[in-house]
Amino acid sequence: MREEIQNLLDQYTRWLKDKTILKQIDDQWVEITTPHLDRHNDSLQIYAKREKNGFLLTDDGYIINDLASSGCAIDASPKRKELLKITLAGFGVKLDGDCLIVHAAPDNFPLRKHNLIQAMLSVNDLFYLASPYVSSLFLKM
Repeated sequence: MREEIQNLLDQYTRWLKDKTILKQIDDQWVEITTPHLDRHNDSLQIYAKREKNGFLLTDDGYIINDLASSGCAIDASPKRKELLKITLAGFGVKLDGDCLIVHAAPDNFPLRKHNLIQAMLSVNDLFYLASPYVSSLFLKM
């Protein structure tokens, strides 16, 4: 059974690689489209830029701005701010303006990329803290 599970894990790894798309944005940034989906069923995208000792990875403000446009502005309540802070800290991700960011070295890039995606999905779940009226409008779409 161990071999069967290993084969399934290998298939998952191939699927993840096949469904990840890289696009050169300009001379500094690469867009990474992942197979992970947000609450709109859109693929999560992150952006990578080379730094002196590795890479900067960011969502370019997508998650925070999407929450705000959905009626769940993080800065609208101390509780939301605290939940955001706790969630990001759990993944080692920082907030820079509206952007979720993480710094990665070549040896920890996979883990840092994974942590950023996990943070994006978790912060995206803060949508459920939006006012009931706004939430119901988006759920009916």
